Amino acid sequence: MSSRDLRSIGLFTILAFALAWLLALPLWFGDGLASPWFTVVATATMMTPAIAALAVVFFVERPQQKAWTLGLWPLRPVPRVLGYAALGIFVSIALVLAALPVGALLGVYPVDLVNFSAFRQLLDEQVGAAGVAEIPIPIGALIVIQLAALPMAAFINLIPALGEELGWRGWLLPKLMPLGVLPALLISGVIWGLWHAPLILLGYNYPDAPGWLGLTAMVAMCILVGAVFGWLRLRSGSVWPAALAHAAFNGAGASYLFFAKAGEHIDTTQATVLGWSGWIVPLALVVTLIATGRFASAKHPSTPPSKEEGRPPERPATGHVTGE
Repeated sequence: MSSRDLRSIGLFTILAFALAWLLALPLWFGDGLASPWFTVVATATMMTPAIAALAVVFFVERPQQKAWTLGLWPLRPVPRVLGYAALGIFVSIALVLAALPVGALLGVYPVDLVNFSAFRQLLDEQVGAAGVAEIPIPIGALIVIQLAALPMAAFINLIPALGEELGWRGWLLPKLMPLGVLPALLISGVIWGLWHAPLILLGYNYPDAPGWLGLTAMVAMCILVGAVFGWLRLRSGSVWPAALAHAAFNGAGASYLFFAKAGEHIDTTQATVLGWSGWIVPLALVVTLIATGRFASAKHPSTPPSKEEGRPPERPATGHVTGE
C-alpha cells in the first residue's frame, strides 16, 4: 500500500469521525437520546462517511473513473449485481431474525411465541394514543404481515444506508485490499464500529451497558456484519448490494419486539443481533465463506475499468486477493 493511499485513508477516517462528532454535539450538550432532534441527527450522521469519501475522491485522489472508484458504476453484469442485491437483502434480514431463537435457546432473549406479549403491549399503547378502539387483525397475522414487509425496508432506508456504505464498503474496503482480504475486512469493520461512538456512548443500542462495553460490542458486531457486507461488495463489484443489505439490516432491527415477552428486560450486549448470542450466526456464515474460498474468489475492485470496455479487467491487476 502506497503512502498516498495511507494518507487518503487517514484523511477519510478523520473527516468521517470529525463530522459524526460535530453532528452529535447538540445531543451531548442537550437532551441526548431524548432530544426531539435525535432522528434527524442520526440520519444526518449516516451521511458523513459518504461526504468523507466524496471529499477524498474529488479533491485529493481525483481518479478518472470516480463513480467506479466508489462502486456506484457500472452496474454490470446486471444479473450478478441484481442477484447479490437480492441476496444481501434476505441474508441481512435472516441474520437479524436468526439471532432471536439462538438467544432464546441460550436463555438471554425472553421469548413469548404464544401471546406475543411485548408486541401486543406496544400495539395497545400506540392504539390508545391514536384513540382507536382496537386493531381488527389477529396479532399473529399482523406479525406475519410485518415480517413480509421487511424487504421493503431495504428500499425505504436505502439513501441513509448508502450514505454509510459509500464510505465503508464503496471506497474504504477496496482501498484496504492491498493488505489482503481478511485484514481489509477487519480494519474496515473496526473503523465502522468506532465511528458509531458519538451515539453509542450516549446509550444508543446499548442503554444498560457502560460506554466502553457498548462500544466494544458495537465494534465486534460491525466486524462480523461488515464482513458479510464486504463480501457482497467484493463479489458483486458494486456498492449497491451492500447498501441494500445495510438498509434491510437496519429496517429489521426492531423485529425482536415481535416475539419478546412483556415486562422482561432485554440486555442488548447479550441478546438480539447486537449482542454476543446474535453474533454466532454471522460468525458461522463468515467462517463458512472463508473456508469455502468465497472471499478468495471475490473480484478485486481496486483497478479502474479499461477505457475501451468501461469495466474492470477479468483479472485483478494487483493480485492482492488471497488464492488468486
